[in-house]
Amino acid sequence: MKILLQTAGGDGAAWIDAARQALPEARIDGWSAASAPDADYALVWKPPPELVQGLKRVKAIFNLGAGVDSMPDLATLPRGVPLVRLDDAGMAEQMVEYVCHTVLRRYREFDAYVEQQREALWRQRPRLSKREFVIGVLGAGVLGAAVASALVRADFPVRVWSRTQKSIAGVTSFAGSEELDAFLSMTHVLVCLLPLTRETANLIDREHLSRLPRGAYVVNVARGALVVDADLLALLDDGHLAGATLDVFRDEPLPPEHPFWHHPRVVLTPHVSAVTRVEESVAQIAGKIRRLEAGLPITGVVDRQQGY
Repeated sequence: MKILLQTAGGDGAAWIDAARQALPEARIDGWSAASAPDADYALVWKPPPELVQGLKRVKAIFNLGAGVDSMPDLATLPRGVPLVRLDDAGMAEQMVEYVCHTVLRRYREFDAYVEQQREALWRQRPRLSKREFVIGVLGAGVLGAAVASALVRADFPVRVWSRTQKSIAGVTSFAGSEELDAFLSMTHVLVCLLPLTRETANLIDREHLSRLPRGAYVVNVARGALVVDADLLALLDDGHLAGATLDVFRDEPLPPEHPFWHHPRVVLTPHVSAVTRVEESVAQIAGKIRRLEAGLPITGVVDRQQGY
């Protein structure tokens, strides 16, 4: 069995070493144009088009991440070959930590206390009502469902919105474009965990952000291209939105001249909400390859029409 492994960053050696330990029965090589035609499986991240075009006999293509928007046009992938994304591989736990920290920081008004400290001002702020502090999670996949469930356990009222109706204990589900406005109108902290597709690109624009209650807060930990930057900035500046925590951006690294860097109502982090863990990811992929070799079904197969 021959496996081709390609990454866009400088961590290719770590992925290859982990894959060789997890799949000692396989020959695992880094990508070259000569190696692609003979590969039985391809493990890739942001692959160049010529790599995909060179795959002649692969049984499956594994994307080294949860979102497949980094792949070339899905229509160009070999027909009949499953494209498989990571189910979790340690990302859900990280995402829960990041989002819960952000929500609690907002709910307990720590940023306001930071400002009071700068002014040497001793003032206890009235506690906000948790029952009225509604969290809305856009996207109810593996990561969105994990975040929603964790916030329910912290006794927050939680709603999710997704393409289809979801059943998550303690969570109110909204589905489809006809229910999006109702979902937004009751959301005080909007957490974006949608996949990036043709339908979701630029979804978080002025129109939809304006549907949020005045003083709402936005958290984007999904993909930068879901948010229209200029619209978000405009609603922050006019006071309709109280603030935003952003971990993902249209251009990464975020250019130093971008206004997000120095905006007083924006907290940003450099795409660290849920990093891909090499060993956990490789272990998951190895298990799926063995199932495929045994003729068994696997999870995480991407619906090319939906884009996730």
